[in-house]
Amino acid sequence: MKLLLLLGLVALGHGLISRVPLRKGKSLRQTLREHGLLEKYLKQHPFDPAAKYFRSRIAAEPLQNYLDNEYFGTISIGTPAQEFTVVFDTGSSNLWVPSVYCSSPACSNHNRFNPAESSTFISTNESLYIAYGTGSMSGVLGYDTVTVANIEVLNQMFGLAETEPGAFFYYTPFDGILGLAFPSIASSGATPVFDNMMMQNLVAKDLFSVYLSKDERGGSFVLFGAIDPLYTINGITWIPLSAETYWQIRMDSVSIGGEGIACAFGCQAIVDTGTSLLAVPDRALGAILSILGANSNGEISCSAASRLPSIVFHINGKAFPVPPRAYVLESNGYCTLGFQGMDVPTESGELWILGDVFIREYYVIFNRATNMVGLSRLP
Repeated sequence: MKLLLLLGLVALGHGLISRVPLRKGKSLRQTLREHGLLEKYLKQHPFDPAAKYFRSRIAAEPLQNYLDNEYFGTISIGTPAQEFTVVFDTGSSNLWVPSVYCSSPACSNHNRFNPAESSTFISTNESLYIAYGTGSMSGVLGYDTVTVANIEVLNQMFGLAETEPGAFFYYTPFDGILGLAFPSIASSGATPVFDNMMMQNLVAKDLFSVYLSKDERGGSFVLFGAIDPLYTINGITWIPLSAETYWQIRMDSVSIGGEGIACAFGCQAIVDTGTSLLAVPDRALGAILSILGANSNGEISCSAASRLPSIVFHINGKAFPVPPRAYVLESNGYCTLGFQGMDVPTESGELWILGDVFIREYYVIFNRATNMVGLSRLP
């Protein structure tokens, strides 16, 4: 697996980053680290401007691309660190991992957090329950140090799973989930990880950005605190949020071949890294499958797939096409369309979920400073 390694990154101007050559000789930071004094210095001088300079406030979390279906990275919890793989999910707000208290089969083949082995763990009497579209978990809440992309978040509340019913989480290649949506939808009032990063002044900018690779290749990442200009050469379109819950935006319409096929009077959409496909209202799904020549299960001839038109999402006055190479999924010689049905009406119209099928075509910036989503078409 090839992982993105962002070396020699420095903050420039408005939170942009660029690669710079390493200077000869050792920096003061390197010298302190080599002598085992850096952490002591940072703890003794938490408000010293020099200490602030030493702290890394731009950090990239490499993600593994698992079959173009799930993307996950490694975090650690506790002292000493216990490692877990988690999905970085912009469609939820809680962090949770399996625990030693869990007896569900899904926990038996995943890493489990043991609070007794962490000197910084603080227990609570609060419980946690989260239901996702494909599974659920319940457990208890606790506080501990969580390290994400070398960013150390203190006193982070997280869930220790005690039950993970059903088969879904048993077969997942990741241990838990790290939610990156808003506090308003966090179960049990837990403060999300990125909110704590902002409050603890751990990121240079109150935003993070996401790149998801295609065709199971490496290089996927979440970049905390910055926008990588290498992925925005086609410019950025900024879209205001319609709700500060999920990363929710308003869509103007959806078209295929220049003809509107759904969302004619506007609808709502969620940009969700934790959803693999494009989730569309049931009524729209039938129309899409029919227009594209697929059967009711979304199956289509692979030979016909290359001749299909793009599906275009019209958002904030701009067109965001998703070509057939993105939405046609091939496996073992069979082709299916990357759409799934869903019926979740909102006060502001039908709800669509722009999952990984959409996100792989765009570099996405999730900006908490302005409450906007930025989209940049990838080359």
